[in-house]
Amino acid sequence: MNFFKRKVNVAIIAGASGIGKEIARAYLNEDANVFICDVSPELIASFLSEFPSVYVEQTDVSDYQQVKLFFENISTKVDHLDILINGAGIAGPTALLENVNPLAWDKTINVNINGMFYCCKEAIPLLKKSPAASIINLASNAAFFGFPFRSAYTTAKWATIGMTKTLAMELGKDNIRVNAICPGSVSGDRIDRVIEADAHEQGKSIDEIKASYVKQVSLKTFVDPEDVANMCLYLSSNMGRFISGQALGLDGHTEGLSTEI
Repeated sequence: MNFFKRKVNVAIIAGASGIGKEIARAYLNEDANVFICDVSPELIASFLSEFPSVYVEQTDVSDYQQVKLFFENISTKVDHLDILINGAGIAGPTALLENVNPLAWDKTINVNINGMFYCCKEAIPLLKKSPAASIINLASNAAFFGFPFRSAYTTAKWATIGMTKTLAMELGKDNIRVNAICPGSVSGDRIDRVIEADAHEQGKSIDEIKASYVKQVSLKTFVDPEDVANMCLYLSSNMGRFISGQALGLDGHTEGLSTEI
């Protein structure tokens, strides 16, 4: 399916693996110019082995100067951006708030929130040169609920929604739409690590925790990275031309978080 009538330029933050990689694959299948940054040299090498022609740069999004350099380098390749996908994020600590290490808290906020701010700040001048641009921030269904044992992550994801809605108001006059996608549990290594940490914290088995996650969802299943990629395509294309300022659940409908404390 062709989502775009013109060739689009896309920057994908944390695009070398997992959800980001599937998003990159989706835009490459649409013949887009794709620019990726990621913090892991190992994941970058793996990505380039599959997509050797894509521009990829090692970047720590919690470091403003590295983010600034990434977008400066993009500007030497193309004169504008059409789409920014903010996918950088870490799970953060799993513990009661009173037991959270302040350094772990700071790292979660620095990557998940400050990194998003830095990327938006540097991308916006390039996005304003597009005839119709889109920013998509990857949040979480944790942005809709309280989430025991995940205070840093949940705080960051609620902040993501605030940033999304504010940017949509600021940038609407420039024909830039801003939305957040809020996945639930997405199949892959990351959710496996989260479940393992949650099981350890609660003194339960991994199978028990995974079953509790699935039980909370109306459709009784996790979503796949491809589902997130498909929503990115829709939102950033003309099909979603009047969707802005929204936090869109993509989780099979989470009925509530039943974590016991």
